[in-house]
Amino acid sequence: MKIRSVAIRTIASKVFAVALAALVLLPGVAAAQEESASKVVLENSQRILSALESRRAEFKADHGKLEAFVSHEFNATFDRDYAARQVLGRHARGASADDVKLFADALADSLMRRYGSSLLDFNTQLKVRIKSESVLPRGLGVKVSSELLRKGGEPIPVDYFMRKSGDNWKVFDVMVEGVSFVQTFRRQFDSELAHKSIKQVAAELAAGKVAVDAGG
Repeated sequence: MKIRSVAIRTIASKVFAVALAALVLLPGVAAAQEESASKVVLENSQRILSALESRRAEFKADHGKLEAFVSHEFNATFDRDYAARQVLGRHARGASADDVKLFADALADSLMRRYGSSLLDFNTQLKVRIKSESVLPRGLGVKVSSELLRKGGEPIPVDYFMRKSGDNWKVFDVMVEGVSFVQTFRRQFDSELAHKSIKQVAAELAAGKVAVDAGG
């Protein structure tokens, strides 16, 4: 069991590129009303995996292009402010929209710095299989359960938690191998936020004094 636990922790850390890729893979364009979230996940997953493979040499030669690509897809896909409120949890109560945005931007930028280049080593020969789509309680959105299928390895379960923002499906949490984006960073920042303001923690993130850690 100990070996299994170490293996899962290794996957959770090393494969955070999968979580980042999952955020990038989600839809950044308006979805037609009749399209399900799972259909959009599948189509965009295939599109981004293809782009990463075809442009790998270009991205390796110019990391600026990789950063621009990841940033564009991430920003179009990720509901930064809503996800940040989930990460902040109890600390978000009474917080100003400006402070939440500061934290949201600092967290996203820190993720890009820490894990963005790992997409160069990401296995783009994966196949995506949608398992199910279910409605979340209290009208929060939907959960799309999927698997990343890889040759010679166990499937990697990836769950996407999505909500409609206008006509777009956007993500506010991703769970890889049972490790939640929101829960991971809520645990990481809870103690910091217990004795510092959101603005202070955001400033430390932006300055690189605090780094995101998905090793969990």
